[in-house]
Amino acid sequence: MAHVKTGGSTRLGRDSHSKRLGVKLFGGQKAETGNIIIRQRGSKWKAGKGTFKGKDDTIMAKKSGIVTFKKSSVPSFTGKRKSAVVVSVK
Repeated sequence: MAHVKTGGSTRLGRDSHSKRLGVKLFGGQKAETGNIIIRQRGSKWKAGKGTFKGKDDTIMAKKSGIVTFKKSSVPSFTGKRKSAVVVSVK
């Protein structure tokens, strides 16, 4: 009588789904109110004028306008100033 041995279980196949993070609207592009500009983990980019930061650190447009990116010096939690990119909508 022919038979096949039972297949063993595999330890593979538990990779997480990608979260589609990153810049969604680039500098010079038009943003409408509520549009997502950047999806991020942590605060790599800072929210400037015309934008706000959601609870998952997503930066969104508060008003309609043109997206701009500007490098500036911001204070860190220790009081030292460090370089950061500020995203705003004008």
